[in-house]
Amino acid sequence: MGDTSWQDWPFFSDHHRKLACDLDTWAARELTGLDHANTDDTCRNLVSRLAAGGWLDYATIDPKNAASTLDVRSLCIIRETLARHDGLADFAFAMQGLGSGAISLFGTPAQKDEWLPLVRGGRVLSAFALTEPQSGSDVANITLSATRDGDDYVLDGEKTWISNGGIAGLYVVFARTGEGPGAKGLSAFIVPGDAPGLEIAERLETIAPHPLARLRFAGCRIPAANRIGEGGQGFKIAMSVLDVFRSTVAAAALGFARRALDETIHRVQNRHLFGAPLFDLQMVQGHVADMALDVDSSALLVYRAAWLKDSGAARVSREAAMAKLFSTDHAQSVIDKAVQIHGGDGVRSGHIIERLYREIRALRIYEGASDVQRIIIARQTLAHT
Repeated sequence: MGDTSWQDWPFFSDHHRKLACDLDTWAARELTGLDHANTDDTCRNLVSRLAAGGWLDYATIDPKNAASTLDVRSLCIIRETLARHDGLADFAFAMQGLGSGAISLFGTPAQKDEWLPLVRGGRVLSAFALTEPQSGSDVANITLSATRDGDDYVLDGEKTWISNGGIAGLYVVFARTGEGPGAKGLSAFIVPGDAPGLEIAERLETIAPHPLARLRFAGCRIPAANRIGEGGQGFKIAMSVLDVFRSTVAAAALGFARRALDETIHRVQNRHLFGAPLFDLQMVQGHVADMALDVDSSALLVYRAAWLKDSGAARVSREAAMAKLFSTDHAQSVIDKAVQIHGGDGVRSGHIIERLYREIRALRIYEGASDVQRIIIARQTLAHT
């Protein structure tokens, strides 16, 4: 498992430490030999395994318990641990939480009772349908429309880069309902994967294979009861969900970086150059020191943001943005150093370091690109001075 001293930090309770240990043991047993060539089937299989292991219970609130909340530290520990073992397993877990997050935080009792047990039980895969071809990080410019028609809403437009697109049974879709201009005129809706008028327009391939798709809504009719929250609350709902789950993206990056550091330590201790272990070279020692510094700095930012949210902070936009920006950018640096130290093996197809190199890049884009995080940090900092 590598360095576990971070578990003794005061951010955590004993149940967090037990969670980290238990999940690591489970992952070492269950997440070996996965077929990454067939991402759809593998994701379905991973969601079933995660549900059977009880790990999806952390991804949503418990609809039977009125006091249930999302524990962000647990979410981060799970994503960090899964990412360290297998990036697709992290993806499968993350989307069950993110995709249903709006229901956990803002859903009616009926919506929670209908959907959250299906998500927790791994019987339905979920998706968070926010991004559009002309509006990625600029959520206020969403154009997909939801027009009220009696007891229904009719959705028309497109979404793109939707994780679990094509295999999800639950889409939380953000659409323009027109209560006001820009961000004030958006609402959130539950759209079943088999809803008439919902089409998978295109499956999208990336350097690290994940289920992704462009969705088309053509007269997609859903009951008005499928709206989450009040009309015009969509932007607030989306930002609140991201406020919870953005820290977990940073945690996944941290997991990738930890794995790269662990693999590098093993490499430099066991690889010999000029008759001595690779680690004897001062330049290599400098690289390892920089990697360790980046990993610990990321962990401090990740778990500070998670601890603040769990401690009752209404918003942690600044802290979550700092965690995501630093952890994803510096995980890229850590993994790049690992590639260099591994030499040819670092770029050999199928090698763990090569896989990490492909996995990390997308994290600097989704749920708010790095430069967008800088804008958030700057605005929040100026607002508090």
